[in-house]
Amino acid sequence: MVTDKDTNTIYFSEKLKEQFPEIAGEIYSTLDLLGADCRFLSGTKDIWARDYMPVQVNGHKFIQYRFHPDYLQQLEDIKSDPESICTNLNLKTVKSDIILDGGNVIKSDNCVIMTDKVILENIQKYSKDQLLTQLKDLFEVDKIVLIPWDRGERYGHADGMVRFIDNETVLLQGYYKTRKELFENEFIEYLLGSLKENHLKYEFLNIDYPEKINAKFAYLNYLQTKDFILLPSLGIEKDDEELEKEILKYFPGYKGGIRKVQMNSIIARGGALNCISWTKKE
Repeated sequence: MVTDKDTNTIYFSEKLKEQFPEIAGEIYSTLDLLGADCRFLSGTKDIWARDYMPVQVNGHKFIQYRFHPDYLQQLEDIKSDPESICTNLNLKTVKSDIILDGGNVIKSDNCVIMTDKVILENIQKYSKDQLLTQLKDLFEVDKIVLIPWDRGERYGHADGMVRFIDNETVLLQGYYKTRKELFENEFIEYLLGSLKENHLKYEFLNIDYPEKINAKFAYLNYLQTKDFILLPSLGIEKDDEELEKEILKYFPGYKGGIRKVQMNSIIARGGALNCISWTKKE
């Protein structure tokens, strides 16, 4: 499985520079300083990219799932068509009828973590066991690990909840540990129990989450490639320093390759850097 740490090419929607020129400018200038290969997706209808673009399994296999999320079913005018976008890239894909969002695919070499929203989205066609078997075959992994949908995040994506540190360890949002009173015990037990059952260790992102900002998901919604990690900033200096220190602690190999970009206006719309990017290995 091609993981975030394997990728070396980054794509953004062309809509990003149209709708958020200042943020786009800061992202592009930062990536230019890092020597990143940054490209653009034409034919998109909004700024997001991760959710509808295919999942890369290896050097030649890209899985194009069915992009039919519940939150866009009444908003077809802003729903991008992944098939036409991939055609523009001359990218051949393996088609699947499974309904899925790319933001709900967290990858290690041989494991994929998803929220259990994927079960609900496909219940009309697949039983849970059938779906998990299909996903393992498509992604060519041994394990599909289901974690609970955090209902505080309406899209049901995992990329604001958990990211892989390495093949055996994941990094979880710290507020699941520090704000247990905000979550049902069943949620925490399901989340940690599923990781343990699948022999995954976990660490918590240990930062002081701001009380009044409903964008805590953003701190894990970073952009990671082979050479760098780009962190989303809410413009709170103390939090930025804590976040950078924590990420460097868990990813010491990225020393000198960690940067941050302030992007409050995009975060306010429910996404951050992983959401607006699509990465692949070339």
